[in-house]
Amino acid sequence: MVLNNITFMNSREPGNISFKGGHISAVSNKPTSLNVDNFQINFNNVIAFPGLINSHDHLDFNCFSPLGKRIYSNYTEWGNYIHKEYKQDINSVLRIPIDLRATWGMYKNLLCGITTVINHGPVLEIKDPLISIRQDFQNLHSVKFEKGWIWKLNNLWLRKKRCIIHTGEGSDIQSSEEIDKLLKWNLFRRPLIGIHGVAMNEEQAKKFVALVWCPESNKVLLNKSANISSLKDKTRIVFGTDSTLTGNWNIWNHLRLARLTKQVNDSELYEMISRSPCKLWHVNSGDLRIGKKSNIVIAKNKGAASQWDNFYLTDPEDILMVIHKGNIRLFDGQLSDQLKQMNFDMTGFFPITINGICKFVEGDLPRLMADIKKYYPQAVFPCSVHDPINAIADA
Repeated sequence: MVLNNITFMNSREPGNISFKGGHISAVSNKPTSLNVDNFQINFNNVIAFPGLINSHDHLDFNCFSPLGKRIYSNYTEWGNYIHKEYKQDINSVLRIPIDLRATWGMYKNLLCGITTVINHGPVLEIKDPLISIRQDFQNLHSVKFEKGWIWKLNNLWLRKKRCIIHTGEGSDIQSSEEIDKLLKWNLFRRPLIGIHGVAMNEEQAKKFVALVWCPESNKVLLNKSANISSLKDKTRIVFGTDSTLTGNWNIWNHLRLARLTKQVNDSELYEMISRSPCKLWHVNSGDLRIGKKSNIVIAKNKGAASQWDNFYLTDPEDILMVIHKGNIRLFDGQLSDQLKQMNFDMTGFFPITINGICKFVEGDLPRLMADIKKYYPQAVFPCSVHDPINAIADA
Protein backbone atom coordinates (compact mmCIF):
# COMPACT_ATOMS: atom_id res chain seq x y z
CA MET A 1 0.00 0.00 0.00
CA VAL A 2 1.22 3.50 -0.83
CA LEU A 3 0.12 6.79 0.73
CA ASN A 4 0.71 9.64 -1.71
CA ASN A 5 1.12 13.38 -1.21
CA ILE A 6 1.58 13.46 2.57
CA THR A 7 3.70 15.90 4.56
CA PHE A 8 5.88 14.35 7.25
CA MET A 9 6.56 16.03 10.60
CA ASN A 10 10.18 16.71 9.62
CA SER A 11 9.40 18.18 6.21
CA ARG A 12 7.44 20.99 4.64
CA GLU A 13 7.21 19.33 1.24
CA PRO A 14 4.80 16.45 0.48
CA GLY A 15 6.16 12.97 0.00
CA ASN A 16 5.03 9.35 -0.02
CA ILE A 17 5.27 6.26 2.11
CA SER A 18 4.70 2.59 1.35
CA PHE A 19 4.39 -0.42 3.60
CA LYS A 20 4.15 -4.14 3.22
CA GLY A 21 3.72 -6.98 5.68
CA GLY A 22 3.15 -4.61 8.59
CA HIS A 23 6.40 -2.69 8.12
CA ILE A 24 7.34 0.49 6.27
CA SER A 25 9.14 -0.50 3.08
CA ALA A 26 9.86 2.84 1.38
CA VAL A 27 9.75 6.55 2.15
CA SER A 28 10.12 9.37 -0.35
CA ASN A 29 10.34 13.08 0.31
CA LYS A 30 9.31 13.80 -3.27
CA PRO A 31 5.71 14.36 -4.41
CA THR A 32 6.01 11.81 -7.22
CA SER A 33 4.31 8.48 -6.66
CA LEU A 34 6.14 5.40 -5.48
CA ASN A 35 5.33 2.97 -8.27
CA VAL A 36 5.68 -0.11 -6.13
CA ASP A 37 2.07 -1.02 -5.42
CA ASN A 38 -1.25 -0.96 -7.24
CA PHE A 39 -3.03 0.00 -4.01
CA GLN A 40 -2.36 3.73 -3.70
CA ILE A 41 -4.30 6.33 -1.73
CA ASN A 42 -4.00 9.97 -2.73
CA PHE A 43 -4.28 12.73 -0.15
CA ASN A 44 -4.35 16.48 -0.34
CA ASN A 45 -3.05 18.95 2.24
CA VAL A 46 -2.42 16.47 5.06
CA ILE A 47 0.19 15.70 7.70
CA ALA A 48 1.47 12.23 8.56
CA PHE A 49 2.93 11.05 11.85
CA PRO A 50 3.49 7.74 13.65
CA GLY A 51 0.58 6.35 15.65
CA LEU A 52 0.62 7.91 19.11
CA ILE A 53 1.74 5.90 22.14
CA ASN A 54 -0.36 6.36 25.29
CA SER A 55 1.81 5.19 28.18
CA HIS A 56 -0.94 5.15 30.80
CA ASP A 57 -4.62 4.30 30.65
CA HIS A 58 -7.08 2.13 32.55
CA LEU A 59 -9.00 0.78 29.57
CA ASP A 60 -11.89 -0.53 31.66
CA PHE A 61 -12.50 2.85 33.37
CA ASN A 62 -13.39 4.94 30.31
CA CYS A 63 -17.17 4.75 30.68
CA PHE A 64 -16.89 7.09 33.67
CA SER A 65 -17.23 10.83 33.63
CA PRO A 66 -14.65 12.72 35.72
CA LEU A 67 -15.55 12.37 39.40
CA GLY A 68 -14.88 14.94 42.11
CA LYS A 69 -15.90 18.51 42.82
CA ARG A 70 -12.81 20.10 44.36
CA ILE A 71 -9.03 19.98 44.57
CA TYR A 72 -7.50 17.20 46.67
CA SER A 73 -4.19 16.87 48.50
CA ASN A 74 -3.49 13.41 47.15
CA TYR A 75 -5.01 10.43 45.37
CA THR A 76 -6.10 8.69 48.59
CA GLU A 77 -8.14 11.71 49.66
CA TRP A 78 -9.75 11.78 46.19
CA GLY A 79 -10.33 8.02 46.16
CA ASN A 80 -11.99 7.96 49.57
CA TYR A 81 -14.13 10.97 48.63
CA ILE A 82 -15.50 9.59 45.37
CA HIS A 83 -16.25 6.17 46.84
CA LYS A 84 -18.33 7.91 49.50
CA GLU A 85 -19.99 10.65 47.43
CA TYR A 86 -20.35 8.78 44.11
CA LYS A 87 -20.94 5.24 45.31
CA GLN A 88 -24.14 4.78 43.29
CA ASP A 89 -22.58 6.28 40.13
CA ILE A 90 -19.54 4.03 40.41
CA ASN A 91 -21.63 0.91 40.96
CA SER A 92 -23.81 1.81 37.98
CA VAL A 93 -20.83 1.97 35.63
CA LEU A 94 -19.28 -1.18 37.06
CA ARG A 95 -22.45 -3.09 36.14
CA ILE A 96 -21.30 -2.82 32.53
CA PRO A 97 -19.46 -6.08 31.77
CA ILE A 98 -15.73 -5.49 31.89
CA ASP A 99 -15.16 -6.75 28.36
CA LEU A 100 -17.50 -4.05 27.00
CA ARG A 101 -15.82 -1.34 29.06
CA ALA A 102 -12.36 -2.45 28.02
CA THR A 103 -13.30 -2.61 24.35
CA TRP A 104 -14.66 0.94 24.49
CA GLY A 105 -11.38 1.98 26.15
CA MET A 106 -9.56 0.57 23.13
CA TYR A 107 -11.81 2.52 20.73
CA LYS A 108 -11.36 5.71 22.76
CA ASN A 109 -7.65 5.51 22.00
CA LEU A 110 -8.06 4.46 18.36
CA LEU A 111 -10.37 7.39 17.55
CA CYS A 112 -7.63 9.76 18.73
CA GLY A 113 -4.91 8.21 16.57
CA ILE A 114 -3.32 6.13 19.32
CA THR A 115 -1.99 2.81 18.03
CA THR A 116 -0.25 1.61 21.21
CA VAL A 117 -1.57 1.87 24.75
CA ILE A 118 -0.12 0.65 28.04
CA ASN A 119 -2.99 -0.66 30.15
CA HIS A 120 -2.54 -0.36 33.90
CA GLY A 121 -4.39 -2.80 36.11
CA PRO A 122 -5.56 -6.39 35.78
CA VAL A 123 -4.89 -8.05 32.43
CA LEU A 124 -7.92 -7.50 30.21
CA GLU A 125 -9.16 -9.86 27.53
CA ILE A 126 -9.99 -7.91 24.38
CA LYS A 127 -10.89 -10.04 21.39
CA ASP A 128 -9.05 -9.11 18.18
CA PRO A 129 -7.71 -5.74 19.40
CA LEU A 130 -7.41 -3.05 16.73
CA ILE A 131 -4.39 -1.41 18.35
CA SER A 132 -1.44 -2.74 20.35
CA ILE A 133 -2.37 -3.16 24.01
CA ARG A 134 0.62 -3.79 26.25
CA GLN A 135 -0.05 -5.56 29.53
CA ASP A 136 3.15 -7.61 29.90
CA PHE A 137 4.56 -5.75 32.91
CA GLN A 138 3.92 -6.00 36.62
CA ASN A 139 1.21 -3.50 37.49
CA LEU A 140 0.85 -2.34 41.09
CA HIS A 141 -1.71 0.33 41.80
CA SER A 142 0.03 2.30 44.55
CA VAL A 143 1.57 2.07 48.01
CA LYS A 144 -1.75 2.95 49.68
CA PHE A 145 -4.21 0.99 47.53
CA GLU A 146 -2.26 -2.15 46.54
CA LYS A 147 -2.60 -4.81 49.24
CA GLY A 148 0.66 -6.61 49.90
CA TRP A 149 2.59 -4.28 47.61
CA ILE A 150 5.91 -4.90 49.38
CA TRP A 151 5.65 -8.66 48.84
CA LYS A 152 4.56 -8.22 45.25
CA LEU A 153 7.33 -5.74 44.51
CA ASN A 154 9.93 -8.09 45.98
CA ASN A 155 8.72 -11.22 44.24
CA LEU A 156 11.98 -13.02 43.50
CA TRP A 157 10.65 -14.43 40.23
CA LEU A 158 9.81 -10.96 38.91
CA ARG A 159 12.98 -9.15 39.98
CA LYS A 160 14.04 -8.42 36.38
CA LYS A 161 10.57 -7.44 35.20
CA ARG A 162 9.59 -3.80 35.06
CA CYS A 163 7.11 -2.65 37.68
CA ILE A 164 4.62 0.14 36.91
CA ILE A 165 3.08 1.94 39.90
CA HIS A 166 1.23 5.16 40.76
CA THR A 167 3.51 7.16 43.00
CA GLY A 168 3.82 10.69 44.30
CA GLU A 169 0.29 11.52 43.19
CA GLY A 170 -0.30 14.42 45.51
CA SER A 171 0.84 17.89 46.50
CA ASP A 172 1.54 17.21 50.20
CA ILE A 173 4.58 15.93 52.10
CA GLN A 174 3.00 12.50 52.52
CA SER A 175 3.04 12.03 48.76
CA SER A 176 6.78 12.69 48.62
CA GLU A 177 7.39 10.40 51.57
CA GLU A 178 5.41 7.69 49.78
CA ILE A 179 8.00 7.75 46.97
CA ASP A 180 10.79 7.34 49.53
CA LYS A 181 8.96 4.38 51.05
CA LEU A 182 8.57 2.75 47.66
CA LEU A 183 12.26 3.18 46.91
CA LYS A 184 13.30 1.96 50.36
CA TRP A 185 11.37 -1.29 49.96
CA ASN A 186 12.53 -1.94 46.41
CA LEU A 187 14.99 -4.45 47.84
CA PHE A 188 15.98 -6.02 44.53
CA ARG A 189 16.29 -2.63 42.84
CA ARG A 190 13.55 -3.55 40.42
CA PRO A 191 13.28 -1.28 37.35
CA LEU A 192 10.47 1.09 38.38
CA ILE A 193 8.22 3.14 36.11
CA GLY A 194 6.34 5.73 38.13
CA ILE A 195 3.02 7.24 37.15
CA HIS A 196 2.17 10.89 37.95
CA GLY A 197 5.11 11.81 40.22
CA VAL A 198 3.65 15.20 41.11
CA ALA A 199 5.53 15.14 44.44
CA MET A 200 8.71 13.68 42.92
CA ASN A 201 12.04 15.47 43.32
CA GLU A 202 15.17 15.17 41.22
CA GLU A 203 16.97 12.72 43.54
CA GLN A 204 13.96 10.42 43.59
CA ALA A 205 13.59 10.63 39.82
CA LYS A 206 17.11 9.28 39.29
CA LYS A 207 15.99 5.96 40.77
CA PHE A 208 13.17 5.43 38.26
CA VAL A 209 13.56 4.01 34.77
CA ALA A 210 10.85 6.43 33.63
CA LEU A 211 8.01 8.66 34.75
CA VAL A 212 4.63 8.81 33.01
CA TRP A 213 3.36 12.40 32.91
CA CYS A 214 -0.45 12.74 33.03
CA PRO A 215 -0.95 16.52 33.22
CA GLU A 216 -4.73 16.62 32.77
CA SER A 217 -5.40 13.98 35.40
CA ASN A 218 -3.12 15.86 37.80
CA LYS A 219 -4.83 19.17 37.09
CA VAL A 220 -8.32 17.71 37.67
CA LEU A 221 -7.38 16.10 41.00
CA LEU A 222 -4.60 18.27 42.36
CA ASN A 223 -4.48 21.45 40.26
CA LYS A 224 -0.76 20.82 40.08
CA SER A 225 1.61 19.13 37.65
CA ALA A 226 4.76 17.10 38.09
CA ASN A 227 7.84 19.31 37.84
CA ILE A 228 8.75 17.96 34.42
CA SER A 229 11.11 20.83 33.58
CA SER A 230 13.51 19.64 36.32
CA LEU A 231 12.77 15.90 36.21
CA LYS A 232 13.24 15.43 32.46
CA ASP A 233 17.02 15.45 32.82
CA LYS A 234 16.97 12.84 35.59
CA THR A 235 14.74 10.15 34.10
CA ARG A 236 12.87 9.33 30.89
CA ILE A 237 9.51 11.13 30.61
CA VAL A 238 6.66 9.63 28.61
CA PHE A 239 3.05 10.73 28.27
CA GLY A 240 -0.25 9.23 29.44
CA THR A 241 -3.91 10.19 29.58
CA ASP A 242 -5.20 8.08 32.46
CA SER A 243 -8.90 7.18 32.15
CA THR A 244 -11.94 9.42 31.86
CA LEU A 245 -12.37 9.14 35.63
CA THR A 246 -9.93 12.05 35.81
CA GLY A 247 -9.96 13.77 32.46
CA ASN A 248 -11.17 14.27 28.93
CA TRP A 249 -11.33 11.35 26.49
CA ASN A 250 -9.33 13.25 23.84
CA ILE A 251 -5.53 12.96 24.17
CA TRP A 252 -5.11 16.06 22.00
CA ASN A 253 -6.67 18.15 24.79
CA HIS A 254 -4.13 16.64 27.18
CA LEU A 255 -1.26 17.48 24.84
CA ARG A 256 -2.42 21.07 24.44
CA LEU A 257 -2.61 21.42 28.22
CA ALA A 258 0.92 20.03 28.54
CA ARG A 259 2.05 22.53 25.93
CA LEU A 260 0.54 25.40 27.93
CA THR A 261 2.61 24.48 31.01
CA LYS A 262 5.75 25.45 29.04
CA GLN A 263 7.71 22.80 30.93
CA VAL A 264 8.87 21.21 27.69
CA ASN A 265 9.25 22.43 24.14
CA ASP A 266 7.15 21.11 21.26
CA SER A 267 9.79 18.64 20.13
CA GLU A 268 10.26 17.21 23.62
CA LEU A 269 6.51 16.74 24.04
CA TYR A 270 6.31 15.00 20.66
CA GLU A 271 9.11 12.63 21.73
CA MET A 272 7.03 11.63 24.78
CA ILE A 273 4.32 10.12 22.55
CA SER A 274 6.59 8.73 19.84
CA ARG A 275 10.26 7.73 20.07
CA SER A 276 10.79 7.87 23.83
CA PRO A 277 8.04 5.40 24.79
CA CYS A 278 9.18 3.13 21.94
CA LYS A 279 12.53 2.80 23.65
CA LEU A 280 10.91 2.34 27.05
CA TRP A 281 8.33 -0.26 26.05
CA HIS A 282 10.48 -1.86 23.31
CA VAL A 283 8.04 -1.01 20.54
CA ASN A 284 9.28 -0.92 16.94
CA SER A 285 7.35 2.17 15.89
CA GLY A 286 7.34 5.86 16.79
CA ASP A 287 9.04 6.85 13.52
CA LEU A 288 8.06 6.81 9.87
CA ARG A 289 11.22 5.11 8.67
CA ILE A 290 11.97 1.97 6.69
CA GLY A 291 11.74 -1.14 8.86
CA LYS A 292 9.47 0.42 11.49
CA LYS A 293 5.99 -0.94 12.16
CA SER A 294 3.49 0.68 9.83
CA ASN A 295 1.56 2.45 12.58
CA ILE A 296 0.62 5.62 10.72
CA VAL A 297 -1.86 8.45 11.21
CA ILE A 298 -2.93 10.85 8.47
CA ALA A 299 -4.64 14.07 9.56
CA LYS A 300 -5.84 17.29 7.99
CA ASN A 301 -3.35 20.11 7.71
CA LYS A 302 -4.93 22.87 9.81
CA GLY A 303 -3.03 25.59 7.96
CA ALA A 304 -1.39 26.96 11.09
CA ALA A 305 1.70 29.15 11.04
CA SER A 306 4.06 26.41 12.22
CA GLN A 307 4.40 22.69 11.73
CA TRP A 308 4.06 22.10 15.47
CA ASP A 309 0.87 24.16 15.64
CA ASN A 310 -0.56 22.02 12.84
CA PHE A 311 0.19 18.90 14.85
CA TYR A 312 -1.03 20.06 18.25
CA LEU A 313 -4.23 21.59 16.85
CA THR A 314 -5.32 18.15 15.64
CA ASP A 315 -8.55 16.66 17.01
CA PRO A 316 -10.19 13.27 16.35
CA GLU A 317 -12.49 14.70 13.68
CA ASP A 318 -9.38 15.82 11.76
CA ILE A 319 -7.96 12.31 11.51
CA LEU A 320 -8.38 10.92 8.01
CA MET A 321 -6.82 7.50 8.47
CA VAL A 322 -5.33 5.30 11.17
CA ILE A 323 -3.17 2.37 10.12
CA HIS A 324 -2.00 -0.24 12.62
CA LYS A 325 0.57 -2.84 11.59
CA GLY A 326 -0.27 -2.22 7.97
CA ASN A 327 -4.04 -2.53 8.45
CA ILE A 328 -6.45 0.34 7.97
CA ARG A 329 -8.43 0.62 11.20
CA LEU A 330 -10.18 3.93 10.61
CA PHE A 331 -10.75 6.19 7.60
CA ASP A 332 -12.63 9.38 6.89
CA GLY A 333 -15.84 9.22 4.86
CA GLN A 334 -14.29 11.37 2.12
CA LEU A 335 -11.88 8.51 1.33
CA SER A 336 -14.58 5.86 0.86
CA ASP A 337 -14.91 6.38 -2.91
CA GLN A 338 -11.16 5.98 -3.43
CA LEU A 339 -11.09 2.83 -1.34
CA LYS A 340 -14.08 1.35 -3.15
CA GLN A 341 -12.42 1.99 -6.52
CA MET A 342 -9.46 -0.05 -5.33
CA ASN A 343 -11.77 -2.86 -4.18
CA PHE A 344 -10.87 -2.31 -0.54
CA ASP A 345 -12.94 -4.73 1.53
CA MET A 346 -15.13 -2.51 3.70
CA THR A 347 -16.84 -5.48 5.30
CA GLY A 348 -16.61 -5.07 9.04
CA PHE A 349 -16.31 -1.28 8.92
CA PHE A 350 -19.13 0.79 10.42
CA PRO A 351 -19.81 4.54 10.07
CA ILE A 352 -19.82 6.84 13.07
CA THR A 353 -19.85 10.61 13.42
CA ILE A 354 -17.40 12.72 15.44
CA ASN A 355 -18.37 16.39 15.67
CA GLY A 356 -20.42 16.05 12.50
CA ILE A 357 -17.68 14.29 10.51
CA CYS A 358 -18.24 10.74 9.25
CA LYS A 359 -15.58 8.13 10.00
CA PHE A 360 -15.56 4.44 9.15
CA VAL A 361 -14.14 2.31 11.95
CA GLU A 362 -13.30 -1.36 11.91
CA GLY A 363 -15.57 -3.34 14.21
CA ASP A 364 -19.17 -2.79 15.17
CA LEU A 365 -18.68 0.26 17.36
CA PRO A 366 -22.36 1.30 17.07
CA ARG A 367 -23.44 -2.03 18.54
CA LEU A 368 -20.84 -1.77 21.30
CA MET A 369 -22.21 1.63 22.33
CA ALA A 370 -25.75 0.27 22.25
CA ASP A 371 -24.75 -2.74 24.36
CA ILE A 372 -23.11 -0.49 26.94
CA LYS A 373 -26.24 1.65 27.14
CA LYS A 374 -28.31 -1.45 27.92
CA TYR A 375 -26.42 -1.68 31.21
CA TYR A 376 -25.83 2.03 31.71
CA PRO A 377 -28.31 4.24 29.82
CA GLN A 378 -26.55 7.40 31.04
CA ALA A 379 -23.38 6.54 29.12
CA VAL A 380 -22.15 9.46 27.01
CA PHE A 381 -19.90 8.86 24.01
CA PRO A 382 -17.89 11.40 22.01
CA CYS A 383 -19.18 9.86 18.79
CA SER A 384 -22.57 8.79 17.47
CA VAL A 385 -24.00 6.42 14.92
CA HIS A 386 -23.72 8.03 11.49
CA ASP A 387 -27.08 8.97 9.99
CA PRO A 388 -26.53 9.49 6.23
CA ILE A 389 -30.01 10.99 5.69
CA ASN A 390 -29.50 13.69 8.30
CA ALA A 391 -25.91 14.21 7.14
CA ILE A 392 -27.13 14.95 3.61
CA ALA A 393 -29.81 17.28 4.94
CA ASP A 394 -27.26 19.15 7.06
CA ALA A 395 -24.95 19.50 4.09
